[in-house]
Amino acid sequence: MSYLLPFFTVCIWGANAIVNKMAASVIEPSAMSFFRWFVAMLILTPFCLLSAIKQWPAIKPNLTKLAFLALLGMVLNQSLGYYAGLTTSASNMALITSLVPLISVFLSVPLLHKSISGLSIVGGVLSLSGLAFMLGKGDPLFFLHQELTQGDGYMLIAAVVYASYCVLLKRWKMPVSNWVVIYLQGLFAVAMLTPLWLSSEQLMPSQESLPLIAYAAIAASVLAPWMWVKAIDAIGADSSAMFMNLLPVVAVVLAATWLGETVHDYHFMGGIMVISGVIMAQIKRKQVVKAAVPQQG
Repeated sequence: MSYLLPFFTVCIWGANAIVNKMAASVIEPSAMSFFRWFVAMLILTPFCLLSAIKQWPAIKPNLTKLAFLALLGMVLNQSLGYYAGLTTSASNMALITSLVPLISVFLSVPLLHKSISGLSIVGGVLSLSGLAFMLGKGDPLFFLHQELTQGDGYMLIAAVVYASYCVLLKRWKMPVSNWVVIYLQGLFAVAMLTPLWLSSEQLMPSQESLPLIAYAAIAASVLAPWMWVKAIDAIGADSSAMFMNLLPVVAVVLAATWLGETVHDYHFMGGIMVISGVIMAQIKRKQVVKAAVPQQG
């Protein structure tokens, strides 16, 4: 039963890729980003505000870091995702997002001073080849004579941004509880997104966008992180992390069934190459970490 927690969490995040695509036609990306975190903060405030006040002495020296993390993980990453939904498919969005763990491995070298293995490099080449195969619709040399679509470009930038967020979150370990860290980042995100929201043509969300905002704010931003923390407590961080490789699979299946997107052979081939490369890098990374533990004592 414990393994159902990370599985359902990944399903929630996979469905959020579908929400990103659906939102593109009913609400401006800047407004969607704002309302997502505005609603999430309304929900979290009764549970987190008092804890944040109690932990203020530990929070104060880290405000700049929290603001920068909010900019990366909650403003740029998610806004780029909503803008990408205007010009690319949910399937492409999910498969590009699956590169985040791999990019994190490579960013850990300069930011966390970790070594990189040969298998990680092979996995990186395999994943990037699969991505080129998929985005080129079966033609890996596509980019030599065609331009990358704007939406796919946004998602690639978003993947690098979110990988940077994940690595910096590990580098800047703070003596503050996880939920308070999320809460404070959310508050910073709302403050940063407010000017973008005020510049929107339509300030109030349409009726069609309300269920999408509710899903992104409640399910993806509050419920899923809570379930993920519970999953880590139940089965461990390493076992939980492996479930993230199912996210693009879930998203592609949902895109085909809910949005009617056609899943082509190049999606299967490219997706398998991408996920295989990511798993190769993750497995080797875990082995290196485990081997290094005894030396720390």
